[in-house]
Amino acid sequence: MTRKRVEVAAGVLLREDGCYLLGQRAPDTVYAGYWEFPGGKVERGESPAQALVRELDEELGIRVTRLRPWLCREHLYEHAHVRLHFHEVAAWEGELADRVHSALAWVRPEGPAREPMLPANGPILKALRLPRTMGITQAAEIGVEVQLDALERALAGGLRLVQVREATLPDAAREAFARAALARVRAHGGLLVVNEDEVLARRIGADGVHLPARRLMAVQARPDFPWVGASCHDRAELERAAALELDYALLGPVQPTLTHPGQAGMGWEGFASTAAGLPLPVFALGGLAADDMERARDAGAHGIAAIRAIWRAVRD
Repeated sequence: MTRKRVEVAAGVLLREDGCYLLGQRAPDTVYAGYWEFPGGKVERGESPAQALVRELDEELGIRVTRLRPWLCREHLYEHAHVRLHFHEVAAWEGELADRVHSALAWVRPEGPAREPMLPANGPILKALRLPRTMGITQAAEIGVEVQLDALERALAGGLRLVQVREATLPDAAREAFARAALARVRAHGGLLVVNEDEVLARRIGADGVHLPARRLMAVQARPDFPWVGASCHDRAELERAAALELDYALLGPVQPTLTHPGQAGMGWEGFASTAAGLPLPVFALGGLAADDMERARDAGAHGIAAIRAIWRAVRD
C-alpha cells in the first residue's frame, strides 16, 4: 500500500535542569491519549525550522529564539509515511499556554517515560538519555594512575560518558584499567563503552562497545549491547551506523588534532552538512574542548567527544 509522505517538525524543549516537554494528544485526535513532542506538519514553502517556530507559537503560545537541528527519523503509520525533523528548542520567550493537548509534562531523561508514547517519538527518548560529552581515555599515553585520577576528577565535574580506548596497553593491564574505570563511572551513574573489544566489554560488564570505522563497515549486524556507537569520517560511514541502528556516532576531525597529524579538519560547516538529517545522535570530535559545546550543538551535534582536552582540563 502506498502511504502519503508527510513532513513533520518536532521540538524538544529543554529546561536548564535537563527536563524535556511532552504533550498528551487530545481525545478528538488520531492516537488520542498518546504522548508526543510538540510540533506539527510542515506546510508548503516552509522549512522544518520555520514550521516548528509557527507550530510552537500556535500550540504553546511561545516565541522561539534559539533552535538547533538534531535528529531526523522516519516512521510508517497506517495512514502515512512520516518523516520527523527533530530540533532542540534551546530558548524561547513567553509562558507556556497549551492550546491543543490534554496535558503537558516535563520529563527527566533518566526518569520513567510517559506511556503510551507515540511510536515515531519513542526512539528519541533513548537519545535524550545519552550524555552530551564523551571522554576518551589515553592511559597508555599519560599513565594508568594519572588517567584514573583525571577520570575521577572529570566524573566529579559532571562527565557521564566514557570510552575506554587503550589498544596499546597489554591485555592484563587493559582489563585492569577498564575494570577500574568502570567502577568509577558506575559510582557516578555514568555509561562506559569499550573500543572494539567486545570480549573485554562483556567480561567486565561494560554498558556497550564502540566500533572503529573499519569495524563498522565490516560488521553485518549491530553488536548485542545496550549501547553501541561508532567512529565515522564521512557520510557513507554515518549512514552505515544509521542502517545498523547504532545509538550514536562520532564524526571528525572537526579541527586538526595530534591524533591525526597533517589531516585538515572538516570545519563546522563541513560537520553540519555531513551530519544533517540522520536518525542517530552525532558527536563532534577532533581538537575540541568544553568551550566548543554550544558551537557544536548549533551545527547539529548531540555534543562533543575529546581525548586530551577532557583530561587536561581537570589536570591543569
